[in-house]
Amino acid sequence: MESYADEDVLLPNSVLGKAQLLLAAFESGADRLRLSELSRRSGVPKASAYRLAQELVQWGLLDRHGEMYELGIRLFHLGHRVAASSVLRTVARPQMVDLFTRVRTAVHLAVLDGTHVLFLEKIAGEANVLTHSYVGGRLPASCTATGQMLLALAADGPERVAVLAARGGLPAMTPRSVTDPRTLAQRLSRAAHQGYALELEGVRTGDASLAVPVALAGTEYAALSVTGPIAQVSVERHLSMLRATADSIERGVAQKTEESPSYGTPRAARTARTARTVRGPKPAGVHPAHAAS
Repeated sequence: MESYADEDVLLPNSVLGKAQLLLAAFESGADRLRLSELSRRSGVPKASAYRLAQELVQWGLLDRHGEMYELGIRLFHLGHRVAASSVLRTVARPQMVDLFTRVRTAVHLAVLDGTHVLFLEKIAGEANVLTHSYVGGRLPASCTATGQMLLALAADGPERVAVLAARGGLPAMTPRSVTDPRTLAQRLSRAAHQGYALELEGVRTGDASLAVPVALAGTEYAALSVTGPIAQVSVERHLSMLRATADSIERGVAQKTEESPSYGTPRAARTARTARTVRGPKPAGVHPAHAAS
């Protein structure tokens, strides 16, 4: 998995920008990194990386154990205070738990993060932990059902796909990952039209994932998915439950933001979102930004 440093065209000159790259080096899924690896992944020269890492340790944003660095507990506390994700996760988690008890496959909640999806929440049993996904982790959007659903509804979806393609082609996590931009464009058009995305073995061989959108403020979306062995995931079995859960999350977020105006969701957006229903072959209220003609 790539880090934010892999996505940046130019290395930031500011101290804050370089510190951000050091923290983003952990985006690849590593729990602990040596200084040399921290420097390599972030692109920050080793001497600067050492000096900044010591300051980050002092601030509690990194912890140091011998020669190894890991993210500090202060980041955990700060992350849980982000208003938008906090409200969404608070509302979504019990709904996702209820969905998991019915489907018995992993349930994910994700948002678009550049050319990747960022997992905000995950519910899974011991039998389907799925090592490729974890809360706070990222995966290439083109490989995942959640990513394809979100790219299909993003106003700048085509630009994000173009960025991926310009970097040497779409990433491949398995032999069945979508690597052709034209094929991906077709899948995004279909997802926008249907209101769901189905991905077979795009992330892990033998697994499938089905995702639906969760409408948030304005034109923003999250995506809710179920993931598991191909034989256990199907549109017929899971789509109606996914959509019902997505609707419940939308209503819960609308109610929560109504009760807490400080979260800043405009009333018009809340009204439009609450009235929106994603149903049927041509989902009402889901307006694809780049559906094929």
